[in-house]
Amino acid sequence: MAQTNYDRITKSLDLLKAGLSPFVERELQTAYGENWQAQTQRLLSDTRLRADGPLDAAALLVIIDREWKDIFRQTLGKAERSIVNELLEVRNAWAHQKPFSTDDTDRALDSIQRLLTSISATKEADEVGKTKLELRRLAFSEQARSEIRKLASSAIEGQPATGLRPWREIVTPHPDVASGRFKQAEFAADLWQVFVGEGEEEYRDPVQFFRRTYLTRGLDLLLTNALRRLAGSGGDPVIKLQTNFGGGKTHSMLALFHLLSGKKAAELPGLEDIFRRAEVVEPPKVKRAVLVGNKIWCRRMTKRRPTRAIGFGCSLIDIRHVLSSSTSGWPMPGSFTKIRICPAVISRHTSLSLRP
Repeated sequence: MAQTNYDRITKSLDLLKAGLSPFVERELQTAYGENWQAQTQRLLSDTRLRADGPLDAAALLVIIDREWKDIFRQTLGKAERSIVNELLEVRNAWAHQKPFSTDDTDRALDSIQRLLTSISATKEADEVGKTKLELRRLAFSEQARSEIRKLASSAIEGQPATGLRPWREIVTPHPDVASGRFKQAEFAADLWQVFVGEGEEEYRDPVQFFRRTYLTRGLDLLLTNALRRLAGSGGDPVIKLQTNFGGGKTHSMLALFHLLSGKKAAELPGLEDIFRRAEVVEPPKVKRAVLVGNKIWCRRMTKRRPTRAIGFGCSLIDIRHVLSSSTSGWPMPGSFTKIRICPAVISRHTSLSLRP
């Protein structure tokens, strides 16, 4: 998990404690001899800091500050005195769980490293230095990404370069778009229209359909699996197609419908790799029938009616829209799809099951 600035401050304060402890104890023992611990308790008596055990970073910094004139000014300079006061503020902000910006964190780490270096706590100073360099590397990377985004934005929002041709001269719109006859409904896949021979040719004709269809990885796997299953050469028995509206479930059903349309493999553009991976030369011959749920009166539909349709050789059932007040308990439309593939049956309910 990525470190936060608060985590970096916590780690560095622990290293500060590890580096300061032997230094402060040595200086106190030199000045007060065996009474150094009693002097420590006196120095911290008016604070909430504990003096009866190992001293934390805050207690060590307070002792340095209060004994500066008599003890620590002999070994540390004015710069270190300023750092001690600064780190007391950092420690208080950390104790109150205040947020640290990248700049504030960088400054705190740098000050801790400098103080540790001044007392020859090399090991701890190096660890803090590594944390500081990693923070700066992340900050630089983020700044570089921000600059790239700004350049990309300015390239889009700025004036176009001279000599560029208008997009209309490079990309030719579809004839119905160019002529103003475009209808959104005609570009929505409709399984029933395809079955009864209506709708746009891009959906009705298998060749045109596959020529205009981009085979996604999921659609590729579905068609490959169906070919294997129908040819009796393997294929997964259960496949779930789980998407929201517009996720491609109907398009997947149309792809299966046209795959088994009776066309030769050579006539279906773009499916060469699918036939090769499925190790199938030609699409298996099956009977196709369509049962679309919203073409059925739901109040009269019984459990046997879809089964009876399948018994007549039904090979494709789109029952996604079979929802009404009399069908409580059915899954919501557009949630997920079930396709059952047999030598003569492809049905669509709530998950995908393939049976030989």
